[in-house]
Amino acid sequence: MPELPEVETVRRGLAEFVTGRTIDEVQVLHPRAVRRHLAGPADFAASLRGRELGAARRRGKYLWLGVEDDALLAHLGMSGQLLVGPPDEPLSPHVRVRFTFADDGPDLRFTDQRTFGHLLVDRGGAELPSVIAHIAADPLEPAFDLAAFTGRLRSKRTGIKRALLDQSLISGVGNIYADEALWRSKLHWARAADRLRPAEVAGLIGEVKEVFCLALQAGGTTFDSLYVNVNGESGYFERSLAVYGRAGLPCPRCGTPVRRDPFMNRSAYSCPSCQPRPRRGRW
Repeated sequence: MPELPEVETVRRGLAEFVTGRTIDEVQVLHPRAVRRHLAGPADFAASLRGRELGAARRRGKYLWLGVEDDALLAHLGMSGQLLVGPPDEPLSPHVRVRFTFADDGPDLRFTDQRTFGHLLVDRGGAELPSVIAHIAADPLEPAFDLAAFTGRLRSKRTGIKRALLDQSLISGVGNIYADEALWRSKLHWARAADRLRPAEVAGLIGEVKEVFCLALQAGGTTFDSLYVNVNGESGYFERSLAVYGRAGLPCPRCGTPVRRDPFMNRSAYSCPSCQPRPRRGRW
């Protein structure tokens, strides 16, 4: 699933190619793509037709475009893509929603092979859509409060990686960047969150920010063709990953083979030498 760097890369593309343009027509080609818009596909299209798209914004893994006081909200799910291209280009079989514009310029297509992503219009949600108001600020937002986060984190009786994936605690961090930040911090993923010292928490968040910024410079992480930016280009941060997806390969820091452990129906990657497993962990 795309994490903060991938979603932010898409947001920047939307800001460049879509903001300020007026929607001419909306075609909902698969109703599942707008299943969270409870009024249905026809209302979704009518809510956007003839309206100008405003600023592109993001919180964690969600992004939205202002539509006057409303918001066009998107979650990419596992395979969602927002692609800008020529209006006369043939539609792929995975295009779920198509937006054409009054200027007859490039259209916008929501493409989603696995149909886990979704779009909706949130009334009055231009500043922050109500449906995602429960999601915590991410570490790159000015609204992120390290002291408040530290207090909440140290009240959690759970492992640190599980806490990092809790979007109500901190948003934007997924499996890839949790493992990378924990490796950079020399913290094992099963360390108990409530036993971390404030300095360790601050160091970890610093590494989360650093790895996010490095990934953004590389356009995000692409493991297959299902994550691309609005121009259809892949990110290349995969080349810089230290542990994620590298089981059995040498740790870049000490040379010890990277270990893979099952974790929440996923995987956790770590260096057994740099990130010693706690005697008692919570995960």
